[in-house]
Formats: sequence, C-alpha cells, structure tokens
Amino acid sequence: MQSRRYFFKWAGGGAAVLVLAGTTSLVRAEAAQKPKIMVYKSPTCGCCIGWAAHLRENGFDVSVENRDDLPTIKASRGIPEDLQSCHTAIVDGYTIEGHVPAGDIKKLLAQKPDAQGLAAPGMPMGSPGMEMGDRKDSYRVILFNKTGRSIFAQH
Repeated sequence: MQSRRYFFKWAGGGAAVLVLAGTTSLVRAEAAQKPKIMVYKSPTCGCCIGWAAHLRENGFDVSVENRDDLPTIKASRGIPEDLQSCHTAIVDGYTIEGHVPAGDIKKLLAQKPDAQGLAAPGMPMGSPGMEMGDRKDSYRVILFNKTGRSIFAQH
C-alpha cells in the first residue's frame, strides 16, 4: 500500500512538472512572436504613454525611453518635418512616427514594403493615445521613404 501511494505521489508530481514545462514553453513562444517596438518620447508626454499601452494591448512587446533629444532622433531616422509627431518608435527596422494604430503596424510588418516606415502626422484626436470622449478626427497614416510617400490607411 505504501509503495502505491509513493508511486502516485511521484507520478502526479511528474505530470505537474510536464504541464508546467509545457506552459512555460507556450509563454516563451508567445513572447518570441510579439513584435518588439522601441518608443522614444518626451519625459512629459502623457499621450505617448497611452499609445504605448495601446500597442501592449494589441500584442506588442513595448519598451519606452524618455528622451530630451527627440528632434535628433527624428532627423537620424529621416522623418520629414511635415510628418512628425510627438513620439518616434522603431520596430523591425521601420520607423513609426506618431499615433499610428497597432493594426496598421501589424499590416506593415506582414507586407514588409520597401519603406522607412509609417507616420500619423500631428496628433489626431481619436487616434490611439489621443482619445477624447466621442471625438474622432479623420486622419491618414502615411507610408514614407526617401523618394516619396503614399497613403497607407485612412481613419
């Protein structure tokens, strides 16, 4: 009788270890599939925090760095002045400027066009991180590179 209890105690423990190992593998696999995005923002910008939260809610692995030299970062990424906004992000080599919705970034990453990135110029009301009740301004997300630009999405 003692040996049966001993057997079931260890067999059950072994099964628990296998379940935990499987769960850990799934968590690692999910983390590996999340696109990593680095967000550069002003230390005082609250809407940038809202945009980063939107990205996290939509499956991105988000890192945020407060910077006082955003114009330098924007210049180094080749973002035209008329496309600039309050924050700049980098994901898979692409530049994301402003309040670009997560769905548009996912579409960019799936299509992998020959481009520098996407921009939502200015700070459009109703865009992710810029929610103001029911107010939603119409805005465009622009695909840009050194030789031109095109409308990527209309919101």
